[in-house]
Amino acid sequence: MDEQPVQLLDHSWPPQKMNTGQVQKEDYEYIRKGSCSLFMFREPLAGWRHVQASERSIKSDWALQIQELLEVHYPEVKRVRLVMDNLNTHTISFFRSCMKPLSLNVL
Repeated sequence: MDEQPVQLLDHSWPPQKMNTGQVQKEDYEYIRKGSCSLFMFREPLAGWRHVQASERSIKSDWALQIQELLEVHYPEVKRVRLVMDNLNTHTISFFRSCMKPLSLNVL
């Protein structure tokens, strides 16, 4: 599992169309269109990945992504080994603050 903030950009000028034998010309000036947070889950041996974009990056988003992983993508398994970075929001205490006690025990 990985979470990454992404800056959303747009061209300030549209790229010029190429003619045969010419290199495409593109201006490096850009317009900032905001930001988002990407959550990516992957299981390399199974060839599976799941990416979800969120408008913001708050602790409840992370907890809800983990909940979706367990309830939607792996509902039948007894144990999931989750490998992730050591970001300070990735702890069990954030589950407790974001979920009902009953649903936390089920997870």
